[in-house]
Amino acid sequence: MATRPVEIGPAGLHAARAIERIRIVRGLTQHQLAVRCTALGRPMSNTAALSRTERAHRRCDADDLVAIATALGVSPAVLLPLETSPLQTRERIRGVLLG
Repeated sequence: MATRPVEIGPAGLHAARAIERIRIVRGLTQHQLAVRCTALGRPMSNTAALSRTERAHRRCDADDLVAIATALGVSPAVLLPLETSPLQTRERIRGVLLG
């Protein structure tokens, strides 16, 4: 039986990019972020899941999103797109990173 390809929509793509950007700005490796998520009760035993999430090759479910956001020190809402222009979304993320 063939596996169905993972289809990630615009919100998933936005979340994947936001996770990677914020992780990098925070100076965290994927391994360090995975360890933080595991400590929060959302096991990510290796960085494969996190790497696939950031590359939008794996869906990020609600539990993952909350754990990753908490581990990054941001609200889960920061990882989700607003119904605004891409420029406003980038400014919102920048404000969180710099604020």
